[in-house]
This record gives sequence, structure tokens and C-alpha cells, in this order.
Amino acid sequence: MKKEFRSSCPISSALDIVGDKWSLLIIRDMLIKHKKTFKEISNSDEKIAPSILSARLKLLESYKLIFKTKMPDNKKENIYLLTEKGIRLTPIITEFTLWGNSNMREFNQIDSIKGLKVDKSVIIKTIEDNYKSILVIFK
Repeated sequence: MKKEFRSSCPISSALDIVGDKWSLLIIRDMLIKHKKTFKEISNSDEKIAPSILSARLKLLESYKLIFKTKMPDNKKENIYLLTEKGIRLTPIITEFTLWGNSNMREFNQIDSIKGLKVDKSVIIKTIEDNYKSILVIFK
């Protein structure tokens, strides 16, 4: 499911994969809200259509940002987990969160998020460490 890149620019290449309106939200839900199943991810507030979610999960998997495996206690149910490459998007998701929190309040009723006043390096490390502790269970 590889797609053609628009150019050799690293920003353009990254946007070709995670620059649509869904991919970073899927990664956010996995990384911060610890969603793992198709159903959990599809139940996000943004209401992603199942066909779009399926396509995005396949795309993210094809670029090794996520991987699909089975639940340890239910071999029939697929779960999706972030790879190290996917986890490395944490600083970008953190920056988007901080930027949206600071700049979008006049246009949208933004949810209050605790802990945003903390040094962002602490936020990033905490998010990454929390997610990695979940990964241990599934490896």
C-alpha cells in the first residue's frame, strides 16, 4: 500500500504519510488514550468512518508506524500498536496540542488539558514511557 511521494523534501514526505486529517488523530488515540482495537479507535470523538480508518491503519502499517497483532487472551481480536517509529511522533503530537491549545480557543471550544504548563520535554518523556510500558505486555 505504498504511495508515491510528491517530492524528496522530508517535510513533504512526512506529510504524505501523516498529513491527512486522520492519521495523527489515530496515532494520538493510540499513544495518549491507549486505544488498541479497531472499535476503540473508531469510537473517537472525531467519528472516523470505518472505511477511512481501515485505509489509514493499512497505510500506517505499511510505513511501519504501527503493527497489527492479536490480543494475548483473545487470538481472534486484532490490536494495533505503535512501533518505535510511531512513538517518535510524540513531540509532533505534543507540539500540535500546545499550538492548538494556545491558538484555536478563539475559534473552537477546546478541551482543557491538564499538565500543559509542564516543560514539554517532561510531557513527551511521560507520554513515551507510559506507552512503552503498555507495549511490554504485548511483546
